[in-house]
Formats: sequence, structure tokens, C-alpha cells
Amino acid sequence: MTAPTRRGVHQRLASLPASQPPRFLPQRTLPLRVEFVRQLRRRRTQVAFGLVLVLPIIVALAFQVGGAAGADAPALVTLATVGASNFALFVEFASVGFLLVVLVSLFCGDTVASEASWSSLRYLLALPVPRSRLLRQKLVVALALSLAATVLLPLWSVLVGGVFFGWTPAQSPTGSTFDTATSLLRLAVVVAYVFGQLLVVAALAFLLSVSVDNPLGAVGGAVLLVVVSNILDQISALDPYRHFLPTHYNYAWLAALQPSISWDDMMRGTGISVVYAAVFFAAAWLGFAHKDVTS
Repeated sequence: MTAPTRRGVHQRLASLPASQPPRFLPQRTLPLRVEFVRQLRRRRTQVAFGLVLVLPIIVALAFQVGGAAGADAPALVTLATVGASNFALFVEFASVGFLLVVLVSLFCGDTVASEASWSSLRYLLALPVPRSRLLRQKLVVALALSLAATVLLPLWSVLVGGVFFGWTPAQSPTGSTFDTATSLLRLAVVVAYVFGQLLVVAALAFLLSVSVDNPLGAVGGAVLLVVVSNILDQISALDPYRHFLPTHYNYAWLAALQPSISWDDMMRGTGISVVYAAVFFAAAWLGFAHKDVTS
């Protein structure tokens, strides 16, 4: 749909017969390209990806200054300086619990709530952009940015780890060594599983984003869910109910570092994540469809 500020548009509209209304195609409103550009130009997106690029360098410098970890440290910490793949796995391990959660919450929780806080949401709907299309375009861009951050972190960590610690193939905590191709394949399995787990965070953040007018409330609410779920997961007295918490299987990807991958916990974690995400996304769609946008 051509913007009314483009040269010649008003003249073409004026030349139409009075009985012929301007053509309107709902499926061409709010193009993905436009939404991508808008989100990429925002300062929070640039800061988020800047942090993803800076973090592995800071961690590598910390290992260079501080030296190797002690023998009593967790296995992934002691193996972090073995080579590029092990360094990437350690950065992933250190980031899953909080950094990636915050980034995904930021991308998915800020997307609609920010429009409401700027009082531009009602104008988007008055264009008119169909509500379902508005949510779909916003969600596609938010998930794409979340996936980009989730993939960029380990890939960049591999490069940083290779520069600082060499290109030695990955070594598992059990002592097994993988060749380069297997190391990259195992890392891909880890990244795919981690993103599947983050879908719960993305879905809740998106649900809160269409429910509140304050982006901080949407982002903070999603992060709070992860914090509370992690706390409850530490209470062994809640067995077997804690197995159904959205974060119980967050670190099931460690099974991908064994000589033979055990898929059981990863399958359970993926199933629980998909169920939670489907419920939250459905609630977001239904809630926004019946919401009066007046602010």
C-alpha cells in the first residue's frame, strides 16, 4: 500500500472516479521489511546485539587474566579454555540462565507494549492493520531477532575461542573428544534445544506485551517467571510436580556432550516448552482480539 506522503499519490487518488473507492489490501499492510528496519534501528536492539558480541570477548579476557579454573570447578568451566568449541559451550552454559532470557523477553515483550506506551498502537490499527496481522508481523520479527541472538552468541564465541584458545575439537566432561564436524553438530543441537526452551519465555513476554501498556512490565514479568520457576525447581519436595515447570529441563542439553546423545530429557523439555508456548500464544491472540485499544 503506497504511503500518502509519496510524490504523486494524491494526484492519482484525485483522478479516481468518485464512485470508486481506493483499493485496500489488508495483506499488504505493515510489511515485514518495514517492521524489521524499525526494530533494527531501535537503540535497545543495537545494545542487545552489542552485548552479545562483547560478552565472549570479556569472558575470554577474564580467563586469560585469571588463568585456568580450579579442579573443584564445574566441568564446563575447567574445559572452557581447551579450545573454540568448549569455550562456546561454556559461554552458552553461562548465558542460558539469565542473559538469553532477558534478550528474548526484551525482543518479544517490548514489541507491542512499546507501541501502546508511545500511543501509536491505536493508529496502527486505524490504518487499518488487521489485528491478527499486526500480532503476526510483530511476533515474526521478535522471534527472528531472538533466534539471531541465540545463534550469534555461540557462533561468535567459537570465533573468539579459536582466536584466544585455539581450534582444538570439543572435549566432553566425560573425557571423550569429538572431531571438528561432530563438535559443530553437537553445538547445533545445543543451540536448537536452547531456542526451543526460550519459546516459553518468548510466548509469555508476548502475552504480557499485548496485555499491558508498559514494556518494562512485559519484559520484567517474563524474567520473573523464569526466576520463580528456577527457585521452585530447586525444592526437591515438589517432586514429581516440579518436572512440569517450564525451566526444569533447561540444561537437558548437557546430554548432547556425552559420547552418545541421550534424547529422553531433551524430548520431555521440548514437549513441555511447546505446550506452554502454545497456551501463551493462544491467550495473547484471543486476548488482543477482544481488547479495546483506547490508550
